[in-house]
Amino acid sequence: MHGLLALLVLVVLLVMVLGGAIYVVPQQKAYIIERFGKFHSIALAGLHFKIPFVDRVANKTNMRVNQLNVKLETKTRDNVFVTVIVSTQFRVDPKNVATAYYELQDPAGQLRSYMEDALRSAIPSLTLDDAFARKDDIASDVQRTVGQEMQRFGFSVIKTLVTAIDPSAQVKQAMDSINAAQREKEATRERAEAHRIEIETQATADAEKTRLQGEGQANYRREIANGIVDQIKSLRAVGMDIDSVNNVVLFNQYLDVMRSLAESANAKTVVLPASTPGGYNDLYSQMTSALMTAQSSDLADAAAEVQAASQQTGLQY
Repeated sequence: MHGLLALLVLVVLLVMVLGGAIYVVPQQKAYIIERFGKFHSIALAGLHFKIPFVDRVANKTNMRVNQLNVKLETKTRDNVFVTVIVSTQFRVDPKNVATAYYELQDPAGQLRSYMEDALRSAIPSLTLDDAFARKDDIASDVQRTVGQEMQRFGFSVIKTLVTAIDPSAQVKQAMDSINAAQREKEATRERAEAHRIEIETQATADAEKTRLQGEGQANYRREIANGIVDQIKSLRAVGMDIDSVNNVVLFNQYLDVMRSLAESANAKTVVLPASTPGGYNDLYSQMTSALMTAQSSDLADAAAEVQAASQQTGLQY
């Protein structure tokens, strides 16, 4: 009985000894092994052995990348207070696990202090517009400065990002007003340019219209003159004298005017002499004067062309 109990105690002690001698380090972990309270070695992922009651695991260091967010209020060179938010990714350097453990008690707090100091040096040297435009440069400067400091303690700064530069509400409103005024100025300039182009285009169109109207009026007068010449030739060919020919031509003009008055959309009541057209001879002189006055420009040109045409055809007045 006593022998069996002793054997059982021996087995338990053996299991305890073996359990203390064998240990497994998980992936992305690093164990710091101390021997009699002094640093002995670094155990990375895998199966390891140590001397029970002599060696001990002092710390289980996480080798994954950590992220630290820093929010800081500072001012720019043009005295605008802004809130800057910066995110930094860092990790323990695999080659300096012991240094990272024994040198720093609070790595995140130390990193935060370095980042705030670097931001207070970088932001005040820039204006607000430059701070927005050069966020990547600010992040690079902070990463370089903080990375050099943290490297001495066994940490590597992987990436630093300036995620936000947030001025006060009053500053935002002022910036929006400035941008709106600039856009309105540009819009006014564009509207003025468009109006100028419209005026030039309209002027060109009016000039072309006037030219075409002039050509049309000239062609119209030329056709009138040609028609009168043909009419005179036809009447002379049947033996009419020049006075009778003129009487017929003017009477036709009179009838054309009356037809135009009757067909016009704005026609008014027209009072004519009772003797018309039987007493046309009585109105001949009056009609001649009226028609010549109403169509002075057209008939003057037409008469000149008729005279020239009559001379060419041998007609005499």
